[in-house]
Amino acid sequence: MNKKEPGSKPKKGNKVEIGSQVTKEEEEEEKEDREEELKNQLQAREKEAAENFDRLLRTQAEFENYKKRMERERADTIKFCNENLIRDMLPIVDSLEMALKHGENSGPNNSKPLVEGVEMVLNQLMKSLEKFGVISFSSVGEKFDPNRHEAMMQVESDEHEANSVVSEFQKGYFLKDRLLRPAKVTVTASRVKQATDNGNVANGDKTTTSVTTQVDRLKVEDC
Repeated sequence: MNKKEPGSKPKKGNKVEIGSQVTKEEEEEEKEDREEELKNQLQAREKEAAENFDRLLRTQAEFENYKKRMERERADTIKFCNENLIRDMLPIVDSLEMALKHGENSGPNNSKPLVEGVEMVLNQLMKSLEKFGVISFSSVGEKFDPNRHEAMMQVESDEHEANSVVSEFQKGYFLKDRLLRPAKVTVTASRVKQATDNGNVANGDKTTTSVTTQVDRLKVEDC
């Protein structure tokens, strides 16, 4: 039998140490990869959480604005719920006022009871409308305001400034702080300069001699 010498047996310790060393390096690399992946996932989750929080804040703000807008619309609906009904009643007021004015201008005294009756009905109706916030406004003597007035015609006047209301066809009304109906009015217009046949320019009652006429007159005097 061949006997192997004790020193001839291969040593496995070195291989085990090399294998264990390689395993540790791989474990460290795998650990670093996992840490990097977890870090990236954490950053992505943090970004997603920040976006969701920002979206939540915007949604909450939009909801608050929606609630306020709905409350305003609800308040306006309650405040102006009778607007169409009241607007339809204004022609009745106009008719009563016209009947009252016609009765006051008539001569015979037998129309006095009729005038008093119409006046009483008109006053009662206006008091009822005032309870709902209907208020008429006067326009004669004021500057024309397109937000409150509707011009029906223009007239020239020396007694009033241009763009002033001189008469009223139909009263204007407010419903609380909202214009219910504009007033139909007559507005003054500024006088327009018109050329005349003799070379003068008319502006109201005043006339000015044109430059051409003055030059022609100087030529005649020089001759």
